[in-house]
Amino acid sequence: MPDSREAYLIVNADDYGYFRCVSEGILKAASQGIVTATGVMANALHFRDQAARLREREALDVGVHLNVTDGMPLTSGLRRLLAESGGAFPGKFRMATAIMRGAVKPDDVKGEWKAQIDRCLGAGLPLRFLNSHEHLHMLPSLFAAIEELAAEYGIGHIRFPSGRFDGVSSGGSVFRSVVLGALQTVNRRRKDARRARFLGLEASGRLDLGYFERVLPSLRPGEVYELMCHPGEYDPTEVTDARLRRYHDWEGELRTLTSAELPNLLMQHGVRLIGYRDLEIRDAHLAVRSQALAAA
Repeated sequence: MPDSREAYLIVNADDYGYFRCVSEGILKAASQGIVTATGVMANALHFRDQAARLREREALDVGVHLNVTDGMPLTSGLRRLLAESGGAFPGKFRMATAIMRGAVKPDDVKGEWKAQIDRCLGAGLPLRFLNSHEHLHMLPSLFAAIEELAAEYGIGHIRFPSGRFDGVSSGGSVFRSVVLGALQTVNRRRKDARRARFLGLEASGRLDLGYFERVLPSLRPGEVYELMCHPGEYDPTEVTDARLRRYHDWEGELRTLTSAELPNLLMQHGVRLIGYRDLEIRDAHLAVRSQALAAA
């Protein structure tokens, strides 16, 4: 591990491409705020246009936000398997149940995820990490699939989400933390020193300045952290599902991540922003490249 008094933080915005207004907010959070990475939903309706905009942001690290819970699959085989839901993904609970019961095989999901990776690469996006929409890759059979895909494509980083209780978490975030905690235990052999420590689950959809004030003092010098976030803008003509609006405070997160107070808060607690491009594996541990340290 690097000998440093600083902690290192990747601020990773999920759901690029989910809606055009969300993508616009993510780009603003990167250019005007502290976001350093974003995960792309490759089955998005307006993928080509959104990918073109992302290609212009060379400083922003890009990965694939692998998706089997929202929208239409890219692969015809999976669309046939999901005929009862009109060929569309039926939502996280029904999809997870179908996978665990064997109605949808891990290879079916792996083929879909492979198509999503290929679509991003075909659009000229350099891929540095993989994660998944609603964390479905944490199902043990799918974690094996995402590891195989990362190895096949030479993608160095896979998210390993975990939750922590900070005393102000909502009931929904506590439930997510408990479920992911159980999956983390099942996948514990896959959690190793080559993965960034995870932040943000307990504030998912509602990240605010108070969260940073509570969490930043606890970050350990020399460690690498990934903060999941969901900035965006809200367009009621585009986002018509009231459930999404109840979960996501896209605009609130955008205000937080572009706040003038936040860079000072990071500096106060000795936290340096980095991207996945700044990382390497050194002595079987995740480490920050010496070039990145020298450039700062």
